[in-house]
Amino acid sequence: MTTPEQSLLGKAAAYADQYDPGLLFPIPRAVKRSEIGIGAMPPFVGADLWTAFELSWLTPRGKPQVAIAHVTVPAETPNIIESKSFKLYLNSFNATRFADTDAVRERLRTDLAAAAWRGGERSGSLGVKLVLPDAFGREDVQELDGLSLDRLDIECSRYTPAPELLTAAFDEQPVREVLTSNLLKSNCLVTGQPDWGSVRIAYSGPQIDQAGLLQYIVSFRNHNEFHEQCVERIFMDIRSRCKPARLAVYARYTRRGGLDINPWRSSHPQPVPPNIRTARQ
Repeated sequence: MTTPEQSLLGKAAAYADQYDPGLLFPIPRAVKRSEIGIGAMPPFVGADLWTAFELSWLTPRGKPQVAIAHVTVPAETPNIIESKSFKLYLNSFNATRFADTDAVRERLRTDLAAAAWRGGERSGSLGVKLVLPDAFGREDVQELDGLSLDRLDIECSRYTPAPELLTAAFDEQPVREVLTSNLLKSNCLVTGQPDWGSVRIAYSGPQIDQAGLLQYIVSFRNHNEFHEQCVERIFMDIRSRCKPARLAVYARYTRRGGLDINPWRSSHPQPVPPNIRTARQ
């Protein structure tokens, strides 16, 4: 089993200038999921939405090409893909010749699926969309929709996850709300470097105390965990403490190394959110 400590995170790495799928480093989801009470059948569906802004390759005649890649990794894959390995893998395209854009897309889809599904009881696919330069102008910037929790003037003193801050009005009529915050911050599990994000929480059920929810989001500020793991922890804590009938948690993290990761988890099937970046991304 691969572990984060075995990856190239925080270590010097040689620049691979020729295509090398062996650079991709999968990390099993199961270990961190077990810490928060998630077994073989997670109580959610979802996906990790990646955006790769630094994708380039050569045509058969050696002319560089560029594109933005949108990658959708299903939450049911047994592995996450460690982000530095993803960056190094993408760099290995830089001096590699491909017949056309379709060949690049299929190579990405094949290699990333192999890493994400490695070691699982079944194999599967994932989504890859390439945006070419003539469509760059149509790439939107849009903030997460919902009522901002950041409007609240609260006192914050907890900077490691404190699920006990979460409360709900179980003796009142249920509500349906969409709440957002730009104050999500966590740190890389291995390097401790900061990860900045925004989060959208949509739920129906007992009304969640908004001040406590914002304090809880802020409590991730000194927490070391990967993006995908933070979102699943938030989902499970709200599910356990506030007992919503329906719940969806969606976070958009700012890019590092030309990549952003945007995990989404939902208690019920629904369309995957569009991979539209926020202003900070």
